[in-house]
Amino acid sequence: MTSAALAAQLTVDALGRAKNTVRSSSEKCFMMRKTLIFLIALASVDSVAFAQTPNSDEATVRALDDQTRIAALRRDTAALNRLWSDRLTVNAPDNTVVVGKRAVMEGYIRAGVINFSSFDREIEYMWVDGDFAFIMGLETVVPVTNTPSSGLKSGQPTRRRVTNVWKREAGTWRLYARHANVIPAR
Repeated sequence: MTSAALAAQLTVDALGRAKNTVRSSSEKCFMMRKTLIFLIALASVDSVAFAQTPNSDEATVRALDDQTRIAALRRDTAALNRLWSDRLTVNAPDNTVVVGKRAVMEGYIRAGVINFSSFDREIEYMWVDGDFAFIMGLETVVPVTNTPSSGLKSGQPTRRRVTNVWKREAGTWRLYARHANVIPAR
């Protein structure tokens, strides 16, 4: 039972006992308003506390998402093999859809498209729904090499909108789908 539900039950019990001692309708009305305000305040506090405490799945996926960012920055194929699903599908900034971990590894890591001197990600929104976790946010990369088809110019910061979808597979979370698009310079 949540703290709000427990408080509500205690309040209902207290009101039941109080009705024998409260004599006027104005006193009853006052007591009900006071109880309602208390319950609303308690529910708000309970909601805020819940929103500020990420569940263990959310914390795990956040940590794995950051490991993926660092592995991409370091071009660490062993780590990426561990973190990516075999069925990874990427809607890439070069306007292609790449299906499969091996194809992403060959087409982007080994080909040098993913070759950054810095890589930052800001998670703006995240939620976990069963065996899927969704991360949306902003990335800023500074590429080492030019890749015009991906909007990357050597040494120039590139900002991208990103969505990463994680899936629980075989007892762990793996990056399952990704969409990144370059934010055009103004």
